[in-house]
Formats: sequence, C-alpha cells, structure tokens
Amino acid sequence: MSFLEPISVMGVPVLDIRGLLEMLIRFTLNILAVGSIVRFFYYPKSQRRDYYFTFILISVSIFMLVYYMEGAKLKVGAALGLFAIFGIIRYRTEAVPIREMTYLFFLVALSVINGMAEEMSIIELMIPNLIFILVAWLFESSRLVRHVPSKYICYDNISLITPERRADLIADLKQRTGLNVIRVEVGTIDFLRDSALLKIYYEDAEEKGSEMEDMIRLPKNN
Repeated sequence: MSFLEPISVMGVPVLDIRGLLEMLIRFTLNILAVGSIVRFFYYPKSQRRDYYFTFILISVSIFMLVYYMEGAKLKVGAALGLFAIFGIIRYRTEAVPIREMTYLFFLVALSVINGMAEEMSIIELMIPNLIFILVAWLFESSRLVRHVPSKYICYDNISLITPERRADLIADLKQRTGLNVIRVEVGTIDFLRDSALLKIYYEDAEEKGSEMEDMIRLPKNN
C-alpha cells in the first residue's frame, strides 16, 4: 500500500494524503500571493489594518469554498456567481472606497483562480500569481502614473478666487494649510456666506493615498 493512497475504513474515506498535500500547497501559494499584495502594495499607502484583515480572510474563504466546491463539479457559472457575491460586498456601516473595492475584486479573482485551477501544475499556477503581483507592483508605483493627492476645502476668502488672483490664492492656501499646493480648482461659490468649495492638489513626498481625499462632508456616526 502506497503512502499516498487514500485511507478508508469500511468504505468511508478517512484520509487522502495526495489531495491534502495538493490543497496545502495551493493554499500556501494563494496566501503568499495575496499576503504579498496586501502587505507590500496596499497597506503601505493606506495603513488600514481593518481592510488588511478583511482582504486576507475573504481571500481564504473564497479559496476554500471554490476549492472544495470544485470537487463537487462546480460549474464556471456557479464560480462566477460566487465571485460576484463576494466581490460586490458593500458594508452597511460605510461605503467601501474605490481603491479598497478594486483590491477586493483583484484578490477575489486571484483566489478563485488558485481554487479552480485543478488541472494546472503548481509551476503553471505560479505564472498567473506572479502576473497579479507584478501588475499590483507596477500600478502602485509611480513609474507609470504619479499620484497627486488632493483635498476639498471650504474656503472663506472668496476675494482670491478670481482667475487673475490665482497665485495669491495658492500662496494663501500654502500658508494656511502647510501643504505644498500646486493647483486649485474652484467649485461651488456661496456669496451669501462668503465661501467657496475648493479642490486643492498638492505634493506629498510620501505619496500616500487616503480615503479622506475626496470627502466633502463629515461622515455620519452609526
């Protein structure tokens, strides 16, 4: 009797060493790929431990569901439906920011691939994982597109919002915010309250994004 042959008692499967080893190897590959993307590409810019936790657990859940349902002849349509269910999650307490939703789709897709690719060898399976990692690295870096942080500001000195005083407006914003403002867009103007909604773009040496950048009002407490 070979060591890798399934063990059964009275016809009931007890242990399948080969299947267990395959699952553990593929799970290890998936968690290494997902963990690398979250830890080295997502987390340094967002510093959101809650989403770090969420991404890892959703990835593990998706992988396990797809892997074991694949053994029950899971069809491609069912896998895509499962992908959609987990991929378009919206938390009732807060709207998930665009960047986090993109990473969620990205990592769910990777976990589905790792869970369904039963006929692929481990070496073949490493190729799409490396592609996912390289894509995340390339587009999170500033090699293709440099991220320019922005903020919305309710501004009270509307005498400076005219086009001919744009240099004075930027100088005032630099002095009051302490940010190296490089460009300003003027939005809604309220002459009754002497205020205007501005969107400022500024240079950030750390190039860290933030879900607060595009907020124009304080979130409601739940």
